[in-house]
Amino acid sequence: MELEDLEPRKQKPKPKDLDSLGIDELEEYLANLETEAERVKQKIAAKKSYLSGAGSLFKG
Repeated sequence: MELEDLEPRKQKPKPKDLDSLGIDELEEYLANLETEAERVKQKIAAKKSYLSGAGSLFKG
């Protein structure tokens, strides 16, 4: 048995029920998602930059 088998599996969160939301709530939800997506893109760019810098440091 693998140690990995003993750890609880993370379940993906269920999608939000959009049918129960009004237009204003949907627009706010979308704005929040766009803000979060931009934050993730910035983190990805920062990590790529870091890896690129580290990679160039070890190139001879």
